[in-house]
Amino acid sequence: MRKTITYFDIGGRSAADLDAELSRKGPLTQSTGGRHPGATQIRFGGDVTYAHSAGRCAIDDATVTLKTKLILPRWKNRRRANADLGLIWDALSADIKRHEERHAEIAKQHAYELERRLKRLRPEVDCDRLQDRVSLVTEEVTQAHDRAQMTFDRIESKNFEDRMIRILRYRAQTRQKP
Repeated sequence: MRKTITYFDIGGRSAADLDAELSRKGPLTQSTGGRHPGATQIRFGGDVTYAHSAGRCAIDDATVTLKTKLILPRWKNRRRANADLGLIWDALSADIKRHEERHAEIAKQHAYELERRLKRLRPEVDCDRLQDRVSLVTEEVTQAHDRAQMTFDRIESKNFEDRMIRILRYRAQTRQKP
């Protein structure tokens, strides 16, 4: 499993500027075809080896690899921002990072599940049949992964406003404490 993080720079001196920059410069996602404030690219890979034993074909080993690349915004004017806009940005950027980290975690869980299921496949009379089962299991786990990612995004989008209000209130309270 390998995770990398890259950043894209945005500018602006107001919340409206930041929003416009995120909409203009955010990464394009395949699922929606639109720009988003952050994204996670996910690439599954791996290798399955087979062994012949007692006239049957069995999984010798299965290794699933996962590469995730988080693409996050970086506000280049952050140091010159007023305190209120800085507070909003800090809350928003932390939420974007948390969101993308969760996408990576969902992918990681499914990579482990795929490897576990592949290693547990029972031997078949020939390797062609076993390869068909490997393909079937891979497709099942991939579809479950895609559904989990879509469900997560759907829930997150419904709760975004409430979550941001809670985060902003908490950060404002902790900032005011002596």
